[in-house]
Amino acid sequence: MKTLWKDLHAITMRDGRYNIIEDAAILTEDGLIIWIGKAHEVPDSDAQQISLNYWWVTPGLIDCHTHLVFAGSRSAEFEERLHGISYSEIAAKGGGIISTVNATRQATEQELLKLALKRIEFLMKDGVTAIEIKSGYGLDLNSERKILTVIQKLKTLLPITIKATCLAAHDIPIEYKNRSDEYIDYICDVMLPLFASENLIDAVDAFCEHIAFSPQQVEKVFRKAQKLNLPIKIHAEQLSSLHGSSLAAKYHGLSADHLEYMTEQDVIAMAQSDTVAVLLPGAFYMLREKQLPPIPSLRQHHVKIALSTDLNPGTSPMLSARLLLNMACTLFKMTPEEALAGVTINAAHALALNHQHGSLEQKKIANFVAWDITHPADLAYWLGGQIKNKIIVNGKILDVKEK
Repeated sequence: MKTLWKDLHAITMRDGRYNIIEDAAILTEDGLIIWIGKAHEVPDSDAQQISLNYWWVTPGLIDCHTHLVFAGSRSAEFEERLHGISYSEIAAKGGGIISTVNATRQATEQELLKLALKRIEFLMKDGVTAIEIKSGYGLDLNSERKILTVIQKLKTLLPITIKATCLAAHDIPIEYKNRSDEYIDYICDVMLPLFASENLIDAVDAFCEHIAFSPQQVEKVFRKAQKLNLPIKIHAEQLSSLHGSSLAAKYHGLSADHLEYMTEQDVIAMAQSDTVAVLLPGAFYMLREKQLPPIPSLRQHHVKIALSTDLNPGTSPMLSARLLLNMACTLFKMTPEEALAGVTINAAHALALNHQHGSLEQKKIANFVAWDITHPADLAYWLGGQIKNKIIVNGKILDVKEK
């Protein structure tokens, strides 16, 4: 049945701009937008009609970089950092990613699923209708597979779009201490081929940093992903400049993420390959970083800028997409329009979903959110609280149930 969504103002985000249609209507059928425009121009239709109270309607938000399947807590590390101990120092003494790996390995699949459902519920209530979830807290075959299996279960349980990324190259597991090259070989020779054959992954990621893996090691992972016809992403330039973002551009990566220490050379390489820059203000905030990503340069070279919560237990325990928008504006000096583009159309590009998601356009999936606001900038303006909304997924109003 066709549905006519009327009495609304549409923030289409076409071409990365607000591109507002006031007093608009949206016609949907079979989960797709089949028409959008001025209310008085609605084509003749026998559709059921639903009023959206003249609220403002955006595309469904997209969280394109999360690590939300994990067990354990790292709030104690947060306290340590407040006492002046650095992220690198915590990692060196067995904390950081490895502490989450230990807890995640011990958790059952059902326990991980239950925890993940609770976390994702917060994001869905905030208007997230598509999300990427990474592995990377297992670091051995069985545990990485367990995480990826949980992500597949989330796909079957939830109506939103979910993409799974293999981040086995997240840290060096204790079993491979001082043998990181051997671990990279294990990822390339065993993990990736198996996960690909079982259709458990949609992309491959790696952490290119002095506390993780070198550009040469990461490139080996990328070459294997390429042979398996899997797109690549990268964690790069978060703590130092190793030109991992340029490496991702060399392999036409979907995105390079973090990027505080990227150079002009990296920016140009990403612009030439159309690799999306995914900025993660939650991690920047939690680590109290001072080095800002080179946003003026990214603008100058027309690199698409996406934003994401980076939901993870160590450096960005962020459960709000709206808080993300505010942080992007206040910390990174982005405009509210740029921030909204960062969690809609540009985030869709970062997941290769831009042909179906990210903007309100004909033939795209009918994922959108009606917000009780007076101006689009309100989404980035308000801190905390809940803005009343209606979330539409695949052309149907979504009732987010507490898990």
